Amino acid sequence: MKIYNAEFIGGTDTIGNLPITNLPEIAFAGRSNVGKSSLINNLVNRKNLAHTSSNPGKTRQINLFNIENKWCLVDFPGYGYAAVSKKDRQKWGEMIKNYYLTRDDFKFTCLLIDSRHDPLDSDLAMLEWLENSGIKYLVILTKCDKISSEMITARKKQLDDYLQFCSNNIEVLPYSSISSLGKNELKAIINKNI
Repeated sequence: MKIYNAEFIGGTDTIGNLPITNLPEIAFAGRSNVGKSSLINNLVNRKNLAHTSSNPGKTRQINLFNIENKWCLVDFPGYGYAAVSKKDRQKWGEMIKNYYLTRDDFKFTCLLIDSRHDPLDSDLAMLEWLENSGIKYLVILTKCDKISSEMITARKKQLDDYLQFCSNNIEVLPYSSISSLGKNELKAIINKNI
């Protein structure tokens, strides 16, 4: 599945205003500065479809992107240490929960975790919430170009072990937005699940 067409549909911080796409929707979530925008741009072969920033918390609303008129990419605000108020972070959390409750076309979540570090408490809390909510998810280990192949294997095993009794996890996928490691596998997983 080569991606030639990807376009911004719209974004909002109010779930009731989110456009209906009538396309299968795949959500992308992760803590601030995990490399989500870079991964999205790499996946769809665009340099700036999703805006990257060295400042955490750049995405402050749910953004929708039409991919090839086949599926919709849903970009969530980052969680964790974004330089925003606690009130805004709580609002984002409620907005994301409401997304899951109201979107009939949702298929699964790509949860991005930085491969360079042990999963943070916020990552583990998100994994637990997705699992307990019965939401299907794919764990993507980002920034794998910044660590050795041995460390990638070790980090993948760490997450596989953590998730071994979970029933909603698709798999743990190492990814690099620089080398495109995992890109073809991610496209195949999306294609299979839409």
